[in-house]
Amino acid sequence: MGFFKSLKGKFADSTGGSTSSTAQFWGGHSEGHKDHHEAPHEAPPQWAPAPEATYTYGKWNEAPEEEYQAAEDFCHEYPLNPPRLLPSDAVDKIRAIGCKAWGIEMPITPRFSGHVHNDSKGGPGVVTVQTTSDCKDVCLLSDLPIIAGLYDIQGKTGVYYELCINRMDGFIAIGTACRPYPVWRLPGWNRMSAGFHLDDFRKFFEDPDGGRDYTNSINRINPGDTIGCGYEFQSGALFYTYNGLRLPPAFNGIYMPRQANDVFAAIGVEGHCEFQVNFGGETFRWKEGNEWAWRVEGHVGRLSGGPSRDDDELPAYQLQ
Repeated sequence: MGFFKSLKGKFADSTGGSTSSTAQFWGGHSEGHKDHHEAPHEAPPQWAPAPEATYTYGKWNEAPEEEYQAAEDFCHEYPLNPPRLLPSDAVDKIRAIGCKAWGIEMPITPRFSGHVHNDSKGGPGVVTVQTTSDCKDVCLLSDLPIIAGLYDIQGKTGVYYELCINRMDGFIAIGTACRPYPVWRLPGWNRMSAGFHLDDFRKFFEDPDGGRDYTNSINRINPGDTIGCGYEFQSGALFYTYNGLRLPPAFNGIYMPRQANDVFAAIGVEGHCEFQVNFGGETFRWKEGNEWAWRVEGHVGRLSGGPSRDDDELPAYQLQ
């Protein structure tokens, strides 16, 4: 799918990003050599970080080009949903059981082969997902947003959730997406979606090609490993954690202004996999995520100025 990249013009070499970085490194000069008779008091060139490596193709997996085009057509035909208020029964459920109110929506597609076990009635505070070897690329979304444009963030730093991976004979991706999102596309491949792909450990944001390098901290996924995904409201930074350790930001300044979007947890899966999704119903492995400032139930469903009256029926939140 590399030729689609030139059509979309998203990368630094087509936007001038590489040129500006080089100019900054060389103090604004285009030449690589300077006259040795320059004034000795001239300031040295400023340090600039090396540009991230970008890739035309995935390291292990590639989606067919017709699926790329189908997703482009889907996004053109179906605009993003505006942010919406939750129905009052969903708000009441969040008040009653907190983070356990969040679940994973069962995808309606023959591509998905497996089971999604949501249990918010006194059982484990996590969602268990099991897929078979027949499962094709599919994106699972949370049934409630984790970032809600119409709700209050006072006293909140951000939001966070985790995956505990028990088996990955295929691959898993973890991230975020806005609705509607093409169910046959992994997180990070299409509009308003970010993803960390655990087959090649590359990060993606609206990137249908091979992604960008993210971290050297992980070289393989073992049973029991935990990968977390967090978002900071103030900076718009999206980051990941690995077995309780916070990694550097993957992206900055996304989903801003926050009030414009409802953003959902997004999990991509293919092949025979087993994992648990924790929205805070159980203790997070990343310790800071257990603080109230990071918990989704203190943000989603809480309007500015206090909770709504019990007899106020709010507009229904419709999933698409």
